[in-house]
Amino acid sequence: MNPPLVAIIGSPNVGNSTLFNRLTGSRKSIVGDEPGITRDRIYGDVEWKSKTFELVDTGGIVPDDDAVIPANIFKQAGFAIDKAQAIVWVVDARAGITPLDEEISVFLRNIGKPVFIAANKCESRKVEEEAAEFYGFGFDVTPLSAEHGTSIGDLLDDLFDVLEFEDEAETEVSDEIKLAIIGRPNVGKSSLLNKILGEERTIVSPIAGTTRDAIDTHFALDGQKFLLIDTAGIRRKGKTTEMAEKLSVIMAK
Repeated sequence: MNPPLVAIIGSPNVGNSTLFNRLTGSRKSIVGDEPGITRDRIYGDVEWKSKTFELVDTGGIVPDDDAVIPANIFKQAGFAIDKAQAIVWVVDARAGITPLDEEISVFLRNIGKPVFIAANKCESRKVEEEAAEFYGFGFDVTPLSAEHGTSIGDLLDDLFDVLEFEDEAETEVSDEIKLAIIGRPNVGKSSLLNKILGEERTIVSPIAGTTRDAIDTHFALDGQKFLLIDTAGIRRKGKTTEMAEKLSVIMAK
């Protein structure tokens, strides 16, 4: 039995991963000031009102960017949206409405699913009041701060009202086998994962260091359950320079 799925989407550096970590009570998604840190889909569970739903974090999207990494991030976000019951669209309330927000709003109006705007970075009354402009997109808006956790419950209440939960079955003892794929950058770890699963679960490109987060994927083969973990490429300590890469190596370990 699968719990309902909610997808988090937004433009780069608006706080998608901070909100994901806040809602799941984890640090699964790498967070930093550098735009584009999250690239693949990251999954986690959220518990609210004695119910559990699944949340998927996606990389910051730029719909019209045809470069290899942005185009694949948008493709991965599309996979998440297709499977989700509802969408949380994260925007930067301090920055106000941007041309990219306008572009994303057009895209979201055509998906036919409930969309909730999380107006992030509302750390003052002034910004919270200014966030009202996002109502112009025609979706429900929750001014909140993912970093400080304010108004997170309001967003969860809104989601809870539209999600369809199945009757929960008795918890079974897991016999899942965990397998980690590790290796140096650009040796084909993500390609191997996609081949095993028969789908584009992670972004694959000739660019070294494409995978940033540790990607967990559950699957079954001949009745046996597996948790397959794709990790970022690991280089020698002295050759790891960018903060995002250093965090990726920590997550892989």
